Amino acid sequence: MKKMEISDYKGKVKPSWCPGCGNHGVLAALKKAMANLEYQTHNTTIVSGIGCSSRFPFFMSTYGFHSIHGRALPVAIGLKEANPEINVIAVGGDGDGLSIGGNHFIHAARKNPNITYIMMDNEIYALTKGQCSPTSRIGTTTKCNPYAWTADRINPVLMALSFNASYVARGYAGDIKQLEELIQGGLEHHGFAFIHIISPCVQYNKVSSFEKMKEIIKPLPENHNIEDRVNAMAYAFAPNGPYTGLFYKVQRPTYEERYADIISKAKHLSGENYSIEDVMKQFK
Repeated sequence: MKKMEISDYKGKVKPSWCPGCGNHGVLAALKKAMANLEYQTHNTTIVSGIGCSSRFPFFMSTYGFHSIHGRALPVAIGLKEANPEINVIAVGGDGDGLSIGGNHFIHAARKNPNITYIMMDNEIYALTKGQCSPTSRIGTTTKCNPYAWTADRINPVLMALSFNASYVARGYAGDIKQLEELIQGGLEHHGFAFIHIISPCVQYNKVSSFEKMKEIIKPLPENHNIEDRVNAMAYAFAPNGPYTGLFYKVQRPTYEERYADIISKAKHLSGENYSIEDVMKQFK
């Protein structure tokens, strides 16, 4: 197995994000985490949807799948089910993952597939020039909402916890060291690992800038019990946050394990001479 360096994950396409975009920090942290774990490029696939952050696969030397709006998770789950031996990482933004992709997020969390999902949240639709997203704050003004945004915002961490994702963390693009640790923990986790990343947009969102977020972000207490989901929800709900760190981590059967068990039982009941062709003949 090749000894991996951070430079081994550099793609042929240069990142096209705006200078100062938080996604640059996420890219750096993921490369470091993958190098720490000796992830091989030929055995890793990064799946994305649509949006600024979903350009991610182009900037990595791994296999990549640039899917359509909100569909990164079902594609990622399908890849993992087809080949459980590969490393599958889904990436995307708050608009892609919580708007059109919201239902997929919910069901991925409860099914617990053995993949990692990294959500870069800039609280805006940046690729399409600044519309409000599901995480935009009330009062945010944009070209499309000149009189201020009026809808309540989604809390991604609370959402993941409510549907029992087995690994839930939040990081900040301005703290690459912490982000590296959280991503590495997610990659090592056996089950659905969700990492919500506060990744400010320097172009279209002046409400949640790096300067403003740095003033209010705080780490979870050192004595926080990561197996206490209700307590994790309390920190996700906390009005004096947002908190960063590992909110919740438990081990429970993965989607792949449960599915394999069903296949095994079906084959046992059908006998040694089981044939899918015989089953299909019933429907002719």
